[in-house]
Amino acid sequence: MSRTRAEAFDDLVLDAVDHLERRWHDQLEHVQFAVEDVPPIALLGRDPGEPVPLGACFPPSDDAPAQIVVYRRPIEARSTGADETAELVHDVVVEEVAELLGLEPEVVDPRYGEDWDEPDEGD
Repeated sequence: MSRTRAEAFDDLVLDAVDHLERRWHDQLEHVQFAVEDVPPIALLGRDPGEPVPLGACFPPSDDAPAQIVVYRRPIEARSTGADETAELVHDVVVEEVAELLGLEPEVVDPRYGEDWDEPDEGD
C-alpha cells in the first residue's frame, strides 16, 4: 500500500516531535501537535512581500492546551526533495517548540539548522 504525500508529511512531523520529546518530555507533555495544509487567512500578512508561515505556535488558554501547527503545503513548496522536506519540517518544529518554551532553537535541539547528511551520534 502506497502512502500519500500528506501521510508521509505527517510521519515527518511525528518523527520530529518524537525526537524532541526525548529531551523535552515534561515541557511537551500537554502540547498538541497538528498538521494543516495551509495557514489560516488570519496568519497571513497584508504585505505581499511577507513570507507565508511554515508553522505556528499557540499558547495554552483556559479552554485549550498549547498547540503547534505545521503547514504542509508551504513547506513542500520551499523544498526541492524528500530530504530537504524532512530537514525543513524538523527545523520548523524546533522553531515553534523554542518559541513556546521561550528558548533559542539551538537550545531546544543542537542539530537545529544542520545538514542532516552528517550522522548524529545521539540517534
